[in-house]
Amino acid sequence: MAEQEFKGFGGITLRAEVSGSPDDPAVLLLHGGGQTRQVWGDVAASLVTAGRQVINLDLRGHGTSEWPPDARYDLDAFVEDLKCVLAQLPSRPVIVAASLGGWIAAAAIGEDGGHLAAGLVLVDAPPEIDAAAAHKVSESLRKYAERTDTKKDWDPKFLKGMDLEAATRRVSAAAENIKLPVLFVRGALSELTPADAAGRYVKKFENAEFAEIREAGHMVAFDRSDLFNATLLDFLERRVPRFMPDYRSGSDARTLRDALGCFATGVTIVTAMSPKGEPVGLTANSFTSVSLDPPLLLVCIAKTSGSLKVIEEAEHFGVNVLHIGQQPVSNAFARPGEDRFAKTPWQRGQKNVPLIGGALVNFECSRHALHDGGDHVILVGKVERAKYEPRRDPLLYFKGKYRRLHFA
Repeated sequence: MAEQEFKGFGGITLRAEVSGSPDDPAVLLLHGGGQTRQVWGDVAASLVTAGRQVINLDLRGHGTSEWPPDARYDLDAFVEDLKCVLAQLPSRPVIVAASLGGWIAAAAIGEDGGHLAAGLVLVDAPPEIDAAAAHKVSESLRKYAERTDTKKDWDPKFLKGMDLEAATRRVSAAAENIKLPVLFVRGALSELTPADAAGRYVKKFENAEFAEIREAGHMVAFDRSDLFNATLLDFLERRVPRFMPDYRSGSDARTLRDALGCFATGVTIVTAMSPKGEPVGLTANSFTSVSLDPPLLLVCIAKTSGSLKVIEEAEHFGVNVLHIGQQPVSNAFARPGEDRFAKTPWQRGQKNVPLIGGALVNFECSRHALHDGGDHVILVGKVERAKYEPRRDPLLYFKGKYRRLHFA
């Protein structure tokens, strides 16, 4: 067990207790407001025993993490902190987050952060909360903050930093964008989280489960850590298992496809002109630089593609590497039967090859070789001309989804 530092939003230092083997799947724990990472003690120990690495983080202004000099405790600051931490981790963790931590995690993951985590567990953290119970909790925290006889383990200024109404709207909207496996856990005796509100919130997620822990209130992971740990571990083993999927020759082809999908690629549109002077094209991510002398590249085209015959018979063809803003172009050229060039800017190249306008790179190639590649044709081209846009970022494809570059 060791303490690790992370750089958060605005350069603030965040600290976490890290335990377990770095080779095990990671779980990131986020506590609630007015708490510290110590509330997760039993949960962290249980996760490590079950073969998970645990990163138990103190939020800004809490525990051993830095108290920001500017007293920034709005939801934006917390969300950016989390994104910073996730970007510094070597793998995508499952995030287990309680109350305020749950709001932070839901907002971060739902607002274009799904690529940063493997799963999400929300512990008594719906955007709808009972007003009277919330006031009671707030008063309790305020009275604790005003005491002068105890050393504070969180910054009292935190209580004035959050716009609750805006935060709840934001968290509610973010849920509809989260595609990860989600578990929502509610304490059956919780006064802060009405059962019907929790149910409405869970329905907003695409892929969510709901669990209720008997004899537990709002501090469900603390009140009944035994039942909470059993529920959490069951979810993890079913939805984000520890074992690595294993493809053997002759077994499930989907496993092999998923394994191949672990290699991140760019996205290209392969184009050519038909003998009738009509442009054809298709989306392909099987693209490789082959040689500089002579200048060769290759693309792999499915034998079932309707554009294959034109492309493999053409003397010249184009490979257009797409940038991050051209996801709609990729989708259009991936769908059969669509008039792919009707709404896509393009122009003719020097060899009469149709080139996608504004692409990250346009390669104009002469046909060099064709090879059989199982259910694909391997088309090797000699690059006759290449022009590129150095100021744009590529559209990436990883594990069946579009991605973008992320710089820590």
